[in-house]
Amino acid sequence: MAAAATAMAMLAALVTLVLVPSARGLDRAEFPPGFLFGVATSAYQIEGAYLEDGKGLSNWDFFTHTNSRGIDDGRNGDVADDHYHRYMEDVEIIHSLGVDSYRFSISWARILPRGRLGGVNSAGIAFYDCLIAALVKKGIEPFVTLHHFDLPHEMETRYGGWLGAGIREEFDYYADVCFKAFGDRVKYWTTFNEPNLFTRLAYVLGKYPPARCSAPFGTCESGNSHREPYVAAHNMLLSHAAAVHNYKKNYQ
Repeated sequence: MAAAATAMAMLAALVTLVLVPSARGLDRAEFPPGFLFGVATSAYQIEGAYLEDGKGLSNWDFFTHTNSRGIDDGRNGDVADDHYHRYMEDVEIIHSLGVDSYRFSISWARILPRGRLGGVNSAGIAFYDCLIAALVKKGIEPFVTLHHFDLPHEMETRYGGWLGAGIREEFDYYADVCFKAFGDRVKYWTTFNEPNLFTRLAYVLGKYPPARCSAPFGTCESGNSHREPYVAAHNMLLSHAAAVHNYKKNYQ
């Protein structure tokens, strides 16, 4: 009995080591060459400085300021983690973790406050330029997301957000500005973060801006949960395709 119990205990320990590597710790040598460890954020969740240095209102700025139930506790991202002012501290923290990469998103409203019509905001370009430079200096690979659920509020008023075909040209222009400004140091780009989730939350359930939905999915002021998600997804897919084509042809 004792021998059987010992054998079972040894087997359990072996299984634990194989199936739960954290029980014995991990070593970088166990991962293939080129494997990157990283951390990730999104612009609206961390940057703050929501109207500083020429930044325009984003869809989330408008949503949280006009909808007290937009975020569960009624707060907003006006200050958030104050990353806009403390990005150097944040880069030091990332570096201290020993990771190789950092995925962050660019605030479209900080780069092009009014889209193509308003011109490029040089202060916004300068902020991301400094952030990328700080990451590269620390040996951290930047991964950039162009759309992590946020866009200039003017895109909502001018085109109806992702429901209007005109936004495709706007996104293509925005992507080109970013490729041109940061492409010499950024090798990895994501056009849209979880577009399937975004269209569901924004146009089916109405939980994210522009908060459009219809019964039985929600009680929004306007929207069509049966049709609009497909329209938005269609425009996002075509915008993605145009940006990828541009990048491969002119920048890669």
